[in-house]
Amino acid sequence: MRFANREEAGRRLASIVCERLSNDIVVVGLPRGGVPVAAQVASALDAPLDVVCVRKLGVPSYPELAMGAIGEGGVRVLDHDLVARLGIADRAIAAVETRERDGVAANLVFVD
Repeated sequence: MRFANREEAGRRLASIVCERLSNDIVVVGLPRGGVPVAAQVASALDAPLDVVCVRKLGVPSYPELAMGAIGEGGVRVLDHDLVARLGIADRAIAAVETRERDGVAANLVFVD
């Protein structure tokens, strides 16, 4: 399925999920590309929108290939099968994670 842009994708997604959700919801978007989609869904559902900061954990020798992701609150998800297939050492994962955690912390904005 192709969409003209992320906004159109969000509107079409909202039309599908509208009938299946309760009234007590929050729509969550992931930066960068997910926020425009989530904004359209939140608008169509008249629901609040929140953003969760995440960072991809790229394979050290191929940084565009994701071996996992990290997020706020110390969350980490790894593709253990990929890590094992590529023989990525724990210390290499830790180095990538440390660098990306610094990026997550830099993007957090706290509002009173």
